[in-house]
Amino acid sequence: MNISLRKLVLLPGMDGSGELFRGLTAVLPEELETETLWYPADRVMSYGELAGTLRGAIPVDEPFVLVAESFGVPLAIQIAALEPPNLRGMVLSAGFATSPLRGWRRTLVWDLMPLLSHVPLPGMVVRYLMVGDEAPRALVDLVRDAVGWLTPKVLGARLREALHVDVRAELAQVRVPVLYLQPTKDRLVDAACLEEMQAVKAGRTVRIEGPHMLLQCDPAACAEAVVGFVRELGMEEKEERL
Repeated sequence: MNISLRKLVLLPGMDGSGELFRGLTAVLPEELETETLWYPADRVMSYGELAGTLRGAIPVDEPFVLVAESFGVPLAIQIAALEPPNLRGMVLSAGFATSPLRGWRRTLVWDLMPLLSHVPLPGMVVRYLMVGDEAPRALVDLVRDAVGWLTPKVLGARLREALHVDVRAELAQVRVPVLYLQPTKDRLVDAACLEEMQAVKAGRTVRIEGPHMLLQCDPAACAEAVVGFVRELGMEEKEERL
């Protein structure tokens, strides 16, 4: 496989760890190097503060593509808007630029937030909102353990950040190509979120059958889309040098 652009920088979802990327990294070709940026599990930080911290951790000496999912998408947008050297593109999976929940679902989560951030995430909630009804128990447990890594205070703060985020202005400043991965059965992020992002920053959309956590539930299909996007970016860069 001929891939001239070889670096992926991964931004996790709300858990902020690299644990949930194991399935994806296992099926990516060996030519692609991955680096996951973890978020502090014991510090309350706004989206802006997290983006500023992570901006200093991304590579500066080689071309790379940002790959972000869910909660990490606004972070990727904020980082890309700063035009870091060597950023060539972004892959945004099940993402949003403003609150992912609309209407009664947003109100319900807001009202339940004190409880949601202080009790273990129920398996039935993980299945319904994140990984689908047919997900194996091992994946459900992996998600619960990853979220359980956070302190209640940090988890509650991240929920509030997601419900109030608005990075449309930053998205309008992004100059690199964007690939949007959209789950066909997302029960967590409203479908209008993709339309909203496309209206601000047009990009290619690949719809993949599955629930919110696409990168975990169908890593092979996601890897295929990512590799195709990265290959095209590399070819375009090579043609520009000729």
